[in-house]
Amino acid sequence: MKVLILAGGLGTRLSEETSLKPKPMVEVGGKPILWHIMKIYSHYGLNDFIILTGYKGHIIKDYFINYYTQYSDITVDMSDNSLQIHNTRHEPWKVTMLYTGQDTMTGGRILYAKPYVGNDTFMLTYGDGVSDVDINALLEFHKTHGKAITMTSVLPEGKFGALDIDNATNQIKSFTEKPKGDASVHNAGWINGGFFVCEPKIFDYIQEGDATTFEQAPLRNLAKDGELYSYKHHGFWKCMDTLKDKNELTKMWLENKAPWGLGLQGGGGLNADF
Repeated sequence: MKVLILAGGLGTRLSEETSLKPKPMVEVGGKPILWHIMKIYSHYGLNDFIILTGYKGHIIKDYFINYYTQYSDITVDMSDNSLQIHNTRHEPWKVTMLYTGQDTMTGGRILYAKPYVGNDTFMLTYGDGVSDVDINALLEFHKTHGKAITMTSVLPEGKFGALDIDNATNQIKSFTEKPKGDASVHNAGWINGGFFVCEPKIFDYIQEGDATTFEQAPLRNLAKDGELYSYKHHGFWKCMDTLKDKNELTKMWLENKAPWGLGLQGGGGLNADF
């Protein structure tokens, strides 16, 4: 099964980093967040990737072309221009990189992958978010409803502390620092967390070519037609929107507390695959 990763946006809210590189190449703990995302899928045996590039896409291309030597021990003999490779790091990945245009919207980028997907179910996610979502369980849920697309929905942390105030006395009865969603409202707070499972039928909903924003008309119409289902993920999810997000993810990684890399083999500490 192929995994499509959207990796072409400008990442303007992370301009401290993205002025020099595309957002998916911003590093978390010394490795691009794109690498972290691919490792999540690879753990579940999904190793056939299609990277949908745009802004500074050549940097992503160079990364994978040079991956073999980048993580190997090498000796360069400059007297005869020879290269000796000692210890190497292999990945079971097949990586197709499609340049989808610098200004193309998300739906348009997805459409470029249509010839590579064929008639098969495929995965789709964004190149800036990590999660400990169970990909196998997500896929099994998708199979149960038989519709076009399953979106992983998540409850992000709130930006502010929440107060429970007695309307009669103005006494604060409880305070919760940055709660997830809004527990007082049924189903409130759930947002699009990426990590989609898709059927080729979704391409029929991308009708404005490069100008199509996947999160607008396509998803609205899929929902209207009863083709969009939610897989509710109650665990960890975080999108790297800002430098603060990047620093928080890096801190988790360096302290061996990164939920997306913990216990994937049932052991303590970061998984050896990472």
